[in-house]
Amino acid sequence: MAALLRSTSRDGIQKDLINSIGLDGESLSIEQVVRVARQHAPVFLEPAARLSMEKSHRMVQRIVAEKQVVYGITTGFGKFSNVVISPAQAELLQKNLVMSHAVGTGEPFDREIVRAVMLLRANTLAKGYSGVRPLVVEYLLQLLNRGVHPVVPEQGSVGASGDLAPLAHVTLVLLGLGEAEYRGKRISGAKALEVAGLPPLTLQAKEGLALTNGTQVMGAIGCLAVYDAELTAKTASIAAALAVEALDGLAIAFDPRVQRVRPHAGQVRCAAHLRQLLAGGEIATRSAGPRVQDAYTLRCTPQVHGATLDAIDYVRDVLEIEINSATDNPLLFPAEGEVISGGNFHGQPLALALDFLGMAVAELGSMAERRVARLLDPATSGLPAFLTTHGGLNSGLMLTQYTAAALVSENKVLASPACVDSIPTSANQEDHVSMGPIAARKARRIIRNVQQILAIQLLCAAQAIDLGKRHKMGRGTARAYEVIRSEIPFLDRDRVLYPDLFKALELVQSGRLLQAVEDEVGVLE
Repeated sequence: MAALLRSTSRDGIQKDLINSIGLDGESLSIEQVVRVARQHAPVFLEPAARLSMEKSHRMVQRIVAEKQVVYGITTGFGKFSNVVISPAQAELLQKNLVMSHAVGTGEPFDREIVRAVMLLRANTLAKGYSGVRPLVVEYLLQLLNRGVHPVVPEQGSVGASGDLAPLAHVTLVLLGLGEAEYRGKRISGAKALEVAGLPPLTLQAKEGLALTNGTQVMGAIGCLAVYDAELTAKTASIAAALAVEALDGLAIAFDPRVQRVRPHAGQVRCAAHLRQLLAGGEIATRSAGPRVQDAYTLRCTPQVHGATLDAIDYVRDVLEIEINSATDNPLLFPAEGEVISGGNFHGQPLALALDFLGMAVAELGSMAERRVARLLDPATSGLPAFLTTHGGLNSGLMLTQYTAAALVSENKVLASPACVDSIPTSANQEDHVSMGPIAARKARRIIRNVQQILAIQLLCAAQAIDLGKRHKMGRGTARAYEVIRSEIPFLDRDRVLYPDLFKALELVQSGRLLQAVEDEVGVLE
C-alpha cells in the first residue's frame, strides 16, 4: 500500500514521507490531528495495528460462520437488536445501516473537521477491537492522503450511540455513495473513489456498525478547538499585557508571591506569562503610586485567565484519552475470545468537557471586551474619547466595542451547556444521550468569537499606546505592538474599519502574533 504513504497538498506538491504519521490506535496526539487536518500530513497504518485488526476480524468471521447471536453482527441495531439476521444477509445489513443512518442536515462541516473525523475513525479502528479488516482503514487513509473529503452535514448527531448520522455520511463515500469534496468541487461518492483509485467497498459483517458507532465527530471538533483554545489563551495574555501598558497598569499584582499563596497551576502560569511579556519595560518595575490597584480586568488577569488555562488542560486530557480509545459497540477481545456489548460510544465525557471549554474560553472574551471599554472611555483611560483626537467629526474606535459586546453576548447564549439536555432515541432503547456534538460546535464558535474580541482589544490597545504618554515597553508587549502596527496603521481619522478588524483577527488566528512575541521573549509555557 505504498500509495497510502503519499499525500498531495492543496497546490499539488507531493509531501515528504518523513512527515507521515503512523496510526496504531494508541499514540495519536492532538498536534498530529491538527497536522493531518490542516496541513494534510500523510498517514499510514502501522504493521502492529494491522495484525491486531486481523485478529478481531477473524473473530467476526467465526461468529457469522457459527451463527452466534451477537449484537450488530448477526442482529439488527438499536431497538431491532432482538431481530436475528442470517449470514447470507450480513453484508446487506451493514450497507443498509449506513444508508439508513445518513440523515444529517445543515451546512457541511469544514474540510479540516472532516479530515480530523476520518483520521480519528481510522485510529480507533486500528486499535483492533472493532472487528473490521485493515482494508477498511486503508480506504479511509487513501481518501485522506488523496485529499478526497466526504460531504458531512453538521447537524443530526445526539452524541450516543456515538455520532451516527455524520459518520454514516463519511462511510457512504467508501461505498461509492453520497458526496465528497475534491479540490474545491463537490463530486459524487462514485467519482470520489475513482479519484482515489479505489473500487467501491463491500462491507462485511460488523464493518458498517464499526464505522458509524463512535465519538469521532465531537472528538475531531474538540481536538481542533482545544488546540485553538490554547493559542487563544496565550494571545489573551498578550492582549492583557498590552492593555496594562496602554492604561499604565500596576504589574505588582502579577508578583510571584501573590500567586504562591494561591497556587492554582493556571494562575501561576498566567502571572508568569504577564511578567515575561512586560519584562524589560517601565511597568514591570514600577511601584504603586497614588493609584494602589487596578480594575479587575487588569489586576485579576492571572486569576481569571488562569482558571481558563486549567480548564483547557483538563479538556486536553479528556481528548487525548478519547482519540486513542475504542468507542464502538460491541467490542471484540481476541485474547479472551469474548465479545462484550458496552457503552463506549456515549459522548458524555466529551460533552461535559467541551461545554466546560466553551464556558472557560468565553471568559477570556468577557475580560477583553471590558478592557476595550476601559480603553475607549476617557473616564477610565485618561485618553481621548474612543481613541480619536478629533472626536465628533470622527467616531474613532467607538463601534469596535459594540462588535465586541455583541460577540460577548452571543457567547453567553452559546455557553449554555448542551450536556444537561437529553432526548431519548430508538424507541427508548437509547434513553439518555450526551448532545456532545452540539457542545463541540458551540465551543468552536465561542473560540472564534473570542479571537475576534481579542483582535479588537489588541487594535484598541495599540491605538491607546500611540495616544498615551510613552514609556519604555516590555520586550514582549513592544514586539506585539510592532507586529500590529506592521499590518494596521495608526487611526488618525475615520476610515473603513472592518479590514483592520480582519487583519487583526488573522494575526490572532494564524498564531503569527503569538509566534513573533515568543520569538522575542521565549515560549509562554
